[in-house]
Amino acid sequence: MGDRLRGKVALVTGASQGIGAAIARRFAAEGAHVALCARRADVLAGVTEDIRRAGGSASHRALDVADDAALTAFVADTAAAQGRLDVVVNNAPSVTYGAVTDMTIDTFRRDFRVNVDAAFVTTREAFRIMLPARRGSIVNIASINGLLALTGMSAYGAAKAALIHFTRCAAIEGAPAGVRVNVIAPGVINTPATAAGFAGPGADWGRKIAAAVPLGRFGEADEIAATALFLASDESSYVTGACLTADGGKTAELFVPPP
Repeated sequence: MGDRLRGKVALVTGASQGIGAAIARRFAAEGAHVALCARRADVLAGVTEDIRRAGGSASHRALDVADDAALTAFVADTAAAQGRLDVVVNNAPSVTYGAVTDMTIDTFRRDFRVNVDAAFVTTREAFRIMLPARRGSIVNIASINGLLALTGMSAYGAAKAALIHFTRCAAIEGAPAGVRVNVIAPGVINTPATAAGFAGPGADWGRKIAAAVPLGRFGEADEIAATALFLASDESSYVTGACLTADGGKTAELFVPPP
């Protein structure tokens, strides 16, 4: 157990698996009480129990972050129950793949509802608590898809790009009160969803994508959790409005096929 978040309360969305679960476990190991939410109550309860068995403090609530009222209540109830709110991590994702010509407007909007609207709701509610307290850190999880274009990812990419810019706007509003807002843009990360996408016939494709990363591999969820911990902790006290890529160097490289 560490103490980088000792005595703090952190709320993490989309925390039932992958990046969200890794962040929740790392924050708890650093002394925070973590309040988790996701749609799957049984899996979410398992993460909470794992944290408690390891000596950490955690609570959870099953909800869909696209439900504004449920999400608003979760933020308020967490702060009321714990007496404070110090950190919010907006991680819950919605990933839609499809050509623009094949996509309905409702499908397109779903990625915005989960990736952008939910982050707006939690940020608004957290600001109402954090600004008067003159402390707090909000960490949004975007994607390098919000920085660079990929065929078939117009909804997801546009939503993550919006999340990155919303982060900058919120950071400027929070700064006078000392409330920081930053965003992480991960590359491809080893998660259950990634494993499912590259299983079977997709395995060779996955190997090629990993080989195209300058570091030569996919990232791990624990590596994104470590990045989130830096932004959540006082170690990043002069960092706000930043978009921190954690992509093995992918967005740093202008790819040219070898001769």
